[in-house]
Amino acid sequence: MRIDLPGGAYELREPVTWPVPDGPPASRVVYAAAHVVADPLGDNTPGSPAAVDWDATLRFRRHLWSHGLRVADAMDTAQRNMGLDWAATKELIRRSAEEARTFGDPAELVACGAGTDHAPGADDLKAITAAYAEQIETVQAAGAGVIVMASRQLARAAAGPEDYHQVYGELLGLAERPVILHWLGEMFDPQLAGYWGSRDVAAATEAFLELIHAHPAKVDGVKVSLLDEEHEVGLRAALPEGVRLYTGDDFNYPSLIKSGSHALLGIFDAIAPAAAAALQVLDAAEAACTGEARDRLLVHYDEILEPTVLLSRKIFETPTYNYKTGIVFLAWLNGHQDAFAMVNGAQSARSLTHLSEVFRLADRAGLLADQELAVRRMKALLAVNGR
Repeated sequence: MRIDLPGGAYELREPVTWPVPDGPPASRVVYAAAHVVADPLGDNTPGSPAAVDWDATLRFRRHLWSHGLRVADAMDTAQRNMGLDWAATKELIRRSAEEARTFGDPAELVACGAGTDHAPGADDLKAITAAYAEQIETVQAAGAGVIVMASRQLARAAAGPEDYHQVYGELLGLAERPVILHWLGEMFDPQLAGYWGSRDVAAATEAFLELIHAHPAKVDGVKVSLLDEEHEVGLRAALPEGVRLYTGDDFNYPSLIKSGSHALLGIFDAIAPAAAAALQVLDAAEAACTGEARDRLLVHYDEILEPTVLLSRKIFETPTYNYKTGIVFLAWLNGHQDAFAMVNGAQSARSLTHLSEVFRLADRAGLLADQELAVRRMKALLAVNGR
């Protein structure tokens, strides 16, 4: 099958059928950060309240659970701080946790972001703590796990590490069960530059570790999105026993997961079938009795994920925070939603040339589930854009 794309004709590969796992991976705890599906008939123009297609949004979460992945919801992949307002976020948290009950314990299957985005005017530590507390209560009342997101308001108001320790210390005291702490780098949100009290990553890391070592029983793990493999490995080694490192590195995840990180990744929204298959292979490798068998399985793990890294690096290229457009584009190509539409009109954040390359790389990674549908939809997009 061929399609004419910007840059020339492209011949699609043989289709790939990925195995569906019997359950979650045994060797790692893995979350896919999930996107929301916009209502294509709703007013999702920039600045408007989010209009969400709830049926399609929840159907996509079932897709992720069916591949043995947990869901990280109401995060930056769901366009927090980029169009998903608090009213829609509260509804997403409630609906996602309720849907998870059809699969099992929502506290195990879904963790939701709690932040301060509903209080943009919060300008002191007391107000910021209160805003965080409200969102944490919303997540806990729904029965989901809590991910404490980085706060633009705190980044602006904090004078140094001690202010972060004060706010987070109070928040951890509110947690009914251990939470995930999220360190989101400025490449994902420039307003978070200098988080943990310093623009120097080493100094910020020291402050971050001081907080975790002061409250190890309250921290399930840390999700780090700095796109720095060497830094993540060092941080992982410095964590208290029992505190997980959830990689958020959408450039280097295969090697980081293989070497011991767990995962909470936006790219797993788009590559769930391949990710699930690779994790099954990793499980088998870590259970293998002989070094030779283990080595063969690890080679296979690399073979599955290597082409997905090329896809991920394209989706997350600068400006990185526009990666959601590529994620939603692939969900549309794969039939998970009826329209290539996003809240806040964010489908316009990437060029046709960029999306055409995403199409090519997704096919090369075996991640176009129905090639005929994907080609038909890609041709329609090209036609709308005068190609």
